[in-house]
Amino acid sequence: MHYTVGQIAEALGVTAEGDQSLEVSGVSEPQTASASQIALAMKPEFASRIGDGQARVAMLWNGADWRGMGLSAALMAPRPRFALSGLSGMMDLGQGYGDGIHPSAFVDETAEIGEGVSIGPMSVVMAGARIGAGSVVGPQCFVGQDVVLGTEALLHTGVKLMARVRIGARFVAHPGAVVGGDGFSFVTPEPSGVEKARASLGEEGNETAQPWARIASLGAVTVGDDVEMGCNACIDRGTVRDTQVGNGVKMDNLVQIGHNVVIGDDTMVCAGGAVAGSSVLGRNVVVGGCAGISDNLKIGDRVILGGGTMVLSNVPEGRVMLGYPAMKMDSHVESYKGLRRLPRLFRDVADLKKAVSKLTSND
Repeated sequence: MHYTVGQIAEALGVTAEGDQSLEVSGVSEPQTASASQIALAMKPEFASRIGDGQARVAMLWNGADWRGMGLSAALMAPRPRFALSGLSGMMDLGQGYGDGIHPSAFVDETAEIGEGVSIGPMSVVMAGARIGAGSVVGPQCFVGQDVVLGTEALLHTGVKLMARVRIGARFVAHPGAVVGGDGFSFVTPEPSGVEKARASLGEEGNETAQPWARIASLGAVTVGDDVEMGCNACIDRGTVRDTQVGNGVKMDNLVQIGHNVVIGDDTMVCAGGAVAGSSVLGRNVVVGGCAGISDNLKIGDRVILGGGTMVLSNVPEGRVMLGYPAMKMDSHVESYKGLRRLPRLFRDVADLKKAVSKLTSND
């Protein structure tokens, strides 16, 4: 695909400088850009490498001296990284999924397939499923019984949507994502060691071994519009009511969302993040990489959890949290500074003990 600089500027709503008739067909880092690619030089330190490549056009920040960089044209944006969102979409070549329903796919006769839907090789669409217009179901996907999938969805290879899941428009799921697997719900005949440990704060634990009985997941999963799931991310179905994911939620690879969880609009869960059963996350929450949220907690709107944070209690809205157990970020940083000072403190105390010992022996 080829675009002129002027076409790109109009599509992205940014300013074009120089020769707007120049055609480009891709993007690259400045030092490796060819003459037909846009150099992504969104910071001065990146722009310093433009001379190492052959780019004639670059994506730059407002006010950048593009002529001094030896360029023929430039795309100028107040927030270049945000402009990159649209530019990358224009340049994406896609995965090459074909049109129509592949002969090797199985589609139940009672399934409702919208106009322009693509279903790839070896995929399965079960009875009563409904797939919205313009959606793409890639190879080896599974769309379960009575699933509702909204318009313009994109299921990459190997995505599984289990029975009765309901998903809104423009859903994107990357390879291996699963929506609607059973929740991890088990119970013992008598109070378990885990229950005793929680009630006693660890003073009591397992006394006798007990078998685990499985609790079936009777609920499903409800997902809003414009949700994206990364590779091998999972959302468990609810025990009785549905697990709920709001509009605009983004999940990275290997994210785990437990049964009965409720996630508010525009929340982001980064790689390896996990939310245990029945917790409620507000709007615009950010869960950093490998952060975890214990069960039955409430996380307020606009909370930010740094990478590796482990949340064991409710968090009020607007807080920035870090550490294990999670605490306000400034408090955690002060604690970490204190921890780093401990070796010096131990040495100082040892020196003081020696000094006091000498004074005592002289007496």
